[in-house]
Amino acid sequence: MSKRIMVTGGAGFIGSNLVAALIDDPRVSLVRVVDDLSTGRYDNIAKFEGHTKFEFFERDICDYPTMLELTKGIDLITHQAALGSVPRSIKDPIRSNEVNVTGTLNVLFAAVQNNVNRIVLACSSSTYGDSPALPKKEAVIGRPLSPYAITKFAVELYADVFQKTYSLDYVGLRYFNIFGPNQSPDNAYAAVIPLFCKALIEDRAPKINGDGLTSRDFTYVDNAVHANLLALFTDKKEALNEVYNVACGEQTTLLEMVEALKRISGKQIDPEFGPERMGDVKHSRADISKIQSLLGYQPQVLFSEGLQEIYHWYATRMQVHG
Repeated sequence: MSKRIMVTGGAGFIGSNLVAALIDDPRVSLVRVVDDLSTGRYDNIAKFEGHTKFEFFERDICDYPTMLELTKGIDLITHQAALGSVPRSIKDPIRSNEVNVTGTLNVLFAAVQNNVNRIVLACSSSTYGDSPALPKKEAVIGRPLSPYAITKFAVELYADVFQKTYSLDYVGLRYFNIFGPNQSPDNAYAAVIPLFCKALIEDRAPKINGDGLTSRDFTYVDNAVHANLLALFTDKKEALNEVYNVACGEQTTLLEMVEALKRISGKQIDPEFGPERMGDVKHSRADISKIQSLLGYQPQVLFSEGLQEIYHWYATRMQVHG
């Protein structure tokens, strides 16, 4: 039987890529997008207007009565709505907590009240905090290094308690530095890959925070979409009520990324260096064996291929928009 799915944050970067996949999925009869457009952009999903499966509600997850209304008749939820960015959470921890914790609590409790079958939660690798262990295994975390990290860990704790208390099944997906189409380079809290791509396209030096040896398991958005689909539709009971890393199991430094972008762009522009950012983890690489064994996940696009794709996507987009 086909499913009616709600996507919170569906006009955002990851959410809009997920909406595109769900619209095309024969297992899905409805995609209800909920987004207040505070960080998402309607342009990301405007092409689905008029599609028989598509509904859009410009609403705030922090409004519980609205969430209660919009979860009626929904089978599955993929909860992507959040205020991302470690620096943003340091500047305004109260708003980050409102959206990421209270907003998620609203969605969870509304799901319980309306007998939603399952919720997939966008979690974060920031939860690993100050744990130096590499690769990152789901069961071994440290202390959070930012308000953002606390909010994303709270999401996992709430989901676990809701499963035990109300029998709401969940799957938590700890994203590792997701990048790809629809990720904006044009806001104060833009991620590093959009910023570096934009700089090189505009013949400017990319700005690196720190010595450039900070490393990440950069993960193309197709992998996050793949993980969400697996989590939404798995019929393996033992795969539910677990948290998983979503990554490629690779490790790339910022300097290595700049060198790769120089090769892709054909531009010999060296980076500029600034101070380390407060709250940042120095090194990150995921162990993806758990999600591989329980959900059947395999990386769809590795870092080098994804970086090439996204550089050309930004280059094309910036030419069109002048």
